[in-house]
Amino acid sequence: MAARLWHCNCQLGDGNQCALESARVSSMNRRLFTVLATAFVVAALCSYLVYRVVGGRLMAAAQHRTTPVVVAKTNIQLGSVLKETDLTTTPWVGVPPAGAILRVQDAVGRGVVSDIYQGETVMDNRLAALGSGGGLAATIRPGMRACAVKVNDVVGVAGFVTPGMHVDVLVSGNPPGSNANSVPRVRTILQNIEVLSAGTDISKDAEGKPQQVQVVNLLVTPEEAELLSLAGSESHIQLVLRNPLDRQFTKPPGTTMASLFGDAPAKVQPATAPRKSTAKAPRVYLVEVINGSKRSEEKFVANEDKQ
Repeated sequence: MAARLWHCNCQLGDGNQCALESARVSSMNRRLFTVLATAFVVAALCSYLVYRVVGGRLMAAAQHRTTPVVVAKTNIQLGSVLKETDLTTTPWVGVPPAGAILRVQDAVGRGVVSDIYQGETVMDNRLAALGSGGGLAATIRPGMRACAVKVNDVVGVAGFVTPGMHVDVLVSGNPPGSNANSVPRVRTILQNIEVLSAGTDISKDAEGKPQQVQVVNLLVTPEEAELLSLAGSESHIQLVLRNPLDRQFTKPPGTTMASLFGDAPAKVQPATAPRKSTAKAPRVYLVEVINGSKRSEEKFVANEDKQ
């Protein structure tokens, strides 16, 4: 619009005025072009810098070094001995977790002490030492023992004692040194004991179904193993199932048959010997009196005894 008005004015006015206006418009156009060019150059430089910074980091992340780690090809149960067909490797981006097995050869032949699921990274602390084999022996931690306890349906908590559960051990019987008339007593001797195996099964029951077993192996210390051995030979053992998250230890006083029925044991009073009298017994004389056809007896005490 301004150029059109300026063109009209130039047609109506003199030539000098038109030349001045033309020069001024041309100068404004050059300044506008310079500003736009400068802005374009600055924008291009900023875009290039952002591309270098962000693109460089993305490329570094994409080209980061990967480390192969050993993973389980299938589900591996506790007590199994690893074979090469059970394992595979997968690339791990970045630093692998501490304790991860990096070579299949380092895991083959070692026993599994905890269930490993398909696709899970095989960790060193989930495997037994090389040469220790598999089965129950591989699950025993250093310093601990596996003590077998013979059970039945009642002692084994109706079959619900499965590997991984925790139990308390109770014993019942007559205390040592008691006579034949003594009442039985029950007492808790061990608490929060882990179950290693139930019968021949050393894996956890995923469905929680009861199973009939004859022997339960408990994870105990050597001192606790001695207690269990003695209790199994001299008394009756009962297992009590408890919550594995309950770590509290209690001190039950023990129970007798008398306290079970609410009867307190009778207190026996000590027998006292009869007191001996120092006084002498009086002497009595028996005299028969005959009066005609009648007869009677009379008793007389000596005079010195009366005094």
